[in-house]
Amino acid sequence: MIRKTFEAEIQQVKDEVLMLGSMVEQAVLDSVEALKKRDIKASEKIFAEDLEINKKRFEIENKLMVLIATQQPMARDLRLLASCMEIISELERMGDYAKGIANINIRMGDEPLLKPLIDIPRMAQKGVDMLHRALTAFVNEDAEMAKAIPIEDDEVDALYNQVYRELMTFVIQDPTTIERANWLLWVAHNLERVADRVTNICERTIFIVTGEMEEIKATDDEFWKGQKK
Repeated sequence: MIRKTFEAEIQQVKDEVLMLGSMVEQAVLDSVEALKKRDIKASEKIFAEDLEINKKRFEIENKLMVLIATQQPMARDLRLLASCMEIISELERMGDYAKGIANINIRMGDEPLLKPLIDIPRMAQKGVDMLHRALTAFVNEDAEMAKAIPIEDDEVDALYNQVYRELMTFVIQDPTTIERANWLLWVAHNLERVADRVTNICERTIFIVTGEMEEIKATDDEFWKGQKK
């Protein structure tokens, strides 16, 4: 009976993590959509919603601390609970990236976008898709699925590189555009970091299943380390 109760509590935690993940996914997509439409009110709403993301993260954290303290989990269960702590922290940081994008839209004021947003929404959609599948792998404790997802980070990096090249072309042609270029570059950077944190979630899922911490490297990992310095 005690074990069944503990398993039910674990499932409840997983459900709460999925809910937090859904909130973060929506925040990322909404932040880019607000920027695309230059909708300041929508960006201000994201700030309020980030408070809810933070609240949900701490609610889950408190639940996890109670389970660890009262249930004395061993081995695999302890790995799961500890990994949940890390995963909700990663999700909260992704919410911060969405809030950062909203902040950029607000700070731009009446400045028009330097260029129509094409690759940046693609980055957002790809990152959110990766996150959604990473959380599915986590809930199902599917290590093979978790190993496969980070490879797709190369696609996000390639889009980031494309955005960077295009923005630098604008700056070279007209140095007065540097501030507006920088705004969009920071947006792309935040989205690139979302995909990076998806990899961290996948690593935690693998740890839950195998008991081994395994660093997953995308094929262009060394190249992009150099680009991010």
